[in-house]
Amino acid sequence: MVRDKDTAEPQILMERHGGMLELVLNRPRALNTLNLEMIRGLQKGLNVARADGGCKLVLLRGAGARGFCAGGDLKALVPLVREKSWDRAMQFFQEEYALDLDIHRFPKPVIALAAGITMGGGLGLAAGADLVVVTEDSRLAMPETGIGFFPDVGATGWLFAKCPPGYPEYLALTGVEMPGPEAVRVGLATHLIEAAKVPEVLKMLKEGAGNLSPAKDEAVRRLKESLAPWAKQKIPARPELDAWVARHFANKTSVLEILDSLDRCRDHARLAPEVRERLQARSPTALVLTLRLLRLNEGRPLEEVLAAEARAARFMIAHPDYLEGIRARLLDRDQRPRWQPASLKEVRLPLDS
Repeated sequence: MVRDKDTAEPQILMERHGGMLELVLNRPRALNTLNLEMIRGLQKGLNVARADGGCKLVLLRGAGARGFCAGGDLKALVPLVREKSWDRAMQFFQEEYALDLDIHRFPKPVIALAAGITMGGGLGLAAGADLVVVTEDSRLAMPETGIGFFPDVGATGWLFAKCPPGYPEYLALTGVEMPGPEAVRVGLATHLIEAAKVPEVLKMLKEGAGNLSPAKDEAVRRLKESLAPWAKQKIPARPELDAWVARHFANKTSVLEILDSLDRCRDHARLAPEVRERLQARSPTALVLTLRLLRLNEGRPLEEVLAAEARAARFMIAHPDYLEGIRARLLDRDQRPRWQPASLKEVRLPLDS
């Protein structure tokens, strides 16, 4: 059990319920943001589940009513970045990426209960799960470009496997939040279940996990059948929005091209200016890097995606926009970051990022 050094409370709870191992992120006051100790605790839990023949299912969820996981604990990284302790800072990303990869490749079914706020590194945990349950109060997003970073944890690769055309670029660049129904509609989640019914679902999973097949595909199929009665089946399609997102974002190679496309937009008169404003408020360097990674990593094996993101992370944490974004968004909260450079035309990236 991983404990908080200040409060002595467990940060990761590992609870066995018959054939199910429940791993609970237990920092509710910090929206269950991930630190290195928690990452190691989650990895330990997966290792226990992998070695235990009686464990047929892993459930990931967050403690408290506000969210599953709001991402990485950026405030904990700030001192390392200020000290230019790059190797120590990168240790967090390297172990986080290894954990995410393990979830994607895990030999037993994994369910993520992404209730409430699920962003950044939290979405990275959920993305590798076989089933992702959201509720009406869920908010899923990759908001990193707003703090001078980029959507990592494999997102620049797996977004293409999950989402309709244009949404990988749209979600990654703008950081827009997807409520529960939209998260299912665009492929970030698999089941929408009313929050009031979640206790019943958890009870059903605990009681039935021991009867699951040791064959993962069959077990996942059975789990889908078991969740179906609780899940909302009719989520309205939004073909006009999908077409709009695809037209302005899919396959674009330049952020300036996207902005120009939005300028010329004659439909969705309110949406285009809002999206343009979101983009202009974000780090130009982070935007250019994000789009480059999306073009580089589309269709690549996840291991290669994560390796490319690790190189990009090392570049970005050493860039002035990273500390400035954290300062403006999370520390001083003045919401007025001073990006360097301030314009997209001035951005220069290393060729191998």
